[in-house]
Amino acid sequence: MVFNKQSSDLCITDIAFEETLELLEWQRVCDQIASFASTSQGKRECEIGLIPNKFEVSCGYLLETIEISEIDQEIEGGLSLLGVNDIENILLRCFKGGVATGPELLEISETLRASTRLRKQIGQSESRPNISKLVADMRTLPELKRLIEFGLEEGGRVADRASEILTSLRRELFRLRIERREHLKQIVMRCSSILQDNVIAERSTRPVLAVKANAIDQLKGTVHDSSASGNTIFIEPKVVIPLGDQIAALQGKILAEENRLLAQWSSEIGANFLILQLLCQILMKLDFALARARYGKWLGGVAPEIKKTSKTKFFIEKFRHPLLVWQEHFEGGNKVQPVSFDVSSELRVVAITGPNTGGKTVTLKSIGLAVLMSKFGLLLPCIGKPSLPWFNQVLADIGDEQSLQQSLSTFSGHVVRIDRILKSLSNKTGPSLVLLDELGSGTDPTEGTALAIALLTTLADRARLTVATTHFGELKALKYSDSRFENASVGFCSETMVPTYVLNWGIPGRSNALVIAKRLGLDLKVIDKAQNLITNTDVENINNVIQGLEDQRHKQQEAAEDAAALLARTELLHEELLSQWEKQRKQSHDFQEQGRKQLEHSILEGQKEVRELIRKLRDGTADGEIARVAGKRLKRLEVHTRHKKSKNKKVSWFPKVGDRVRLVSLGKSGEVIGVSADGMQLIVMCGVFRSTVDLNSVESLEGQKPTQPETVVNIKSSLSLSSLSTVKTKKNTIDVRGLRVHEAESVVEEKLRHTTNHLWIVHGIGSGRLKKGLLEWLESLDYVEKVTPADLHDGGAGCSVVWLK
Repeated sequence: MVFNKQSSDLCITDIAFEETLELLEWQRVCDQIASFASTSQGKRECEIGLIPNKFEVSCGYLLETIEISEIDQEIEGGLSLLGVNDIENILLRCFKGGVATGPELLEISETLRASTRLRKQIGQSESRPNISKLVADMRTLPELKRLIEFGLEEGGRVADRASEILTSLRRELFRLRIERREHLKQIVMRCSSILQDNVIAERSTRPVLAVKANAIDQLKGTVHDSSASGNTIFIEPKVVIPLGDQIAALQGKILAEENRLLAQWSSEIGANFLILQLLCQILMKLDFALARARYGKWLGGVAPEIKKTSKTKFFIEKFRHPLLVWQEHFEGGNKVQPVSFDVSSELRVVAITGPNTGGKTVTLKSIGLAVLMSKFGLLLPCIGKPSLPWFNQVLADIGDEQSLQQSLSTFSGHVVRIDRILKSLSNKTGPSLVLLDELGSGTDPTEGTALAIALLTTLADRARLTVATTHFGELKALKYSDSRFENASVGFCSETMVPTYVLNWGIPGRSNALVIAKRLGLDLKVIDKAQNLITNTDVENINNVIQGLEDQRHKQQEAAEDAAALLARTELLHEELLSQWEKQRKQSHDFQEQGRKQLEHSILEGQKEVRELIRKLRDGTADGEIARVAGKRLKRLEVHTRHKKSKNKKVSWFPKVGDRVRLVSLGKSGEVIGVSADGMQLIVMCGVFRSTVDLNSVESLEGQKPTQPETVVNIKSSLSLSSLSTVKTKKNTIDVRGLRVHEAESVVEEKLRHTTNHLWIVHGIGSGRLKKGLLEWLESLDYVEKVTPADLHDGGAGCSVVWLK
């Protein structure tokens, strides 16, 4: 009985997990991965889609995916598995003593050749230990490959060179066929009058001539066939029958020799069965990993970080549902809207609320697929650095029309599935993820709410994380009585009837049933009557509270954008001040250098004149006028030199505590008793009068102005520019439609000086000249990181987003 009960429990666990895979449409994901496989065995492994139950195996899958993706990108044209065939059945037959055909042996040879090429392409590298370990175990049996390739021709025919006996037999067969053909040609020439045509036909592998029915007695031989009309008889002439018998005997010997050779080679393959079987498994694993890597690259995926610790948070930024991505690219589906998850390690239950058609079920399925993909070693279609805790099992009850085969949306169907989930949690220990859609629906709201609360409280104790969608307002209040609970709501624009797929953490959602009904055209009288029924109830009050939280969140978002803009403008001002100061300092240095060179030149000229004057005085050729002119020249040089030296000796002065200074506006002196932190203000005691004055309003008692202290702008802010939301608002959007390119550049440049992070530029489509000119100009700016097209709901091709560095 105990054994039967354990078997029953395991069966229930397997059924619950299989239902989860079906509800999350995991097989469709596996089929998509299989389309990237290069071999039939790799495709088969992808389609099976067996998800590992052990943490170490999943981590190994992920490392293999990352490593083989790097190799695939490094090699020009990527890794190639061309020539790798599915030879498992051939190997098994040879192992059991069977004989493989020539084409089958060539498939084994091609696989060995492709394995040799793969091993050279991948090589051995310490930076890729997992893939290198796989390749290190590969044995490609070059002697066996040469044996098969030597004995077989292209197409699988046993070559004449395979054995001396076969060479001799085939040479003799060729001679006999030539001899028989010559005899037949002579008969055709001699008996052409009794033949229907001169063609040598073949019946039952024997050569025949088409003889007229009325001349059958004129050619001796064996009749093999006749025409439908009976006018033509196909006869093998008697003279070539012995040659035909010899040819048939030779063909039997040749066939026996070929079978002997094939059996010999098949025996060699059977002797290396274990080596070849291991090689097939390695090739399958390589193709399996390569298919995962190429699928992840196609999705634009990022490698997740999976941790087994209890402190790991569930964080994924802008996850795109892989099935919807495939549908968008290959089936003309709508643009995929990403969704983000950020669940702390302390939380156990997340209740997602919001209106119908708001994207709750897609969010739920996205969470489940993200976990399954990470366990399968796949890259996740998201951005940033995703982090996920390890889950031993994923269990789901998603009963809607999006299910693949069954529809268990009734209350009884939900109960059956939830019962299996609870039993699975009891049978299989370890962290589990539970996904519940429309919890408590399909029955009386009061009883459904009570059942939902009891179930979530139970799951908070048993499961690592439970994510449930609901419309019941009472579930939204669990957060305030249990710290393990958290609320989230899906964004939904009631004006456009389009979900935003943004999870608002900490804020419960509004159902917006009446708003949606009105937008869909329901009778206004019915809507007004419903509105009157709920106006004075707690539902209206709850919706008002939620509306207030959403408004407050919106105001905080605008305040954050304003603060970020102020911070950016301050940083730009700081950079501009530093640039101007550096420019002035360089100009001052250049001016001083120019004055020094002029002074050196004047000194050299003066020394030259003095030497010339001394020489003339010694020679007696100098008169008084020459001496007077030289004296004036030296006097001017002396005055100029003193002026330069006085400027160079001028030192900077900055008042400090205890110095005497003169107040320029009052013309009185006083003592400095304090200096501000930035040095721009002084506290001066003038007699009994104490005053705080600017640095520029004082001078030294010698009349020297104070040196301005170096300006340092320290900015403290708890905000991070990168953390601000990239939301299109009136403040970060500019419309340049109707302007010329140079006019638009001027307007955009001024706007960029007062914008941080992102700027939406509405340029329209038109002829495309304005857009092209703006993009070329923006790409030339150093402080612009990139320019991307806006999302469809933000303007599409008629709007571009500028990302600032």
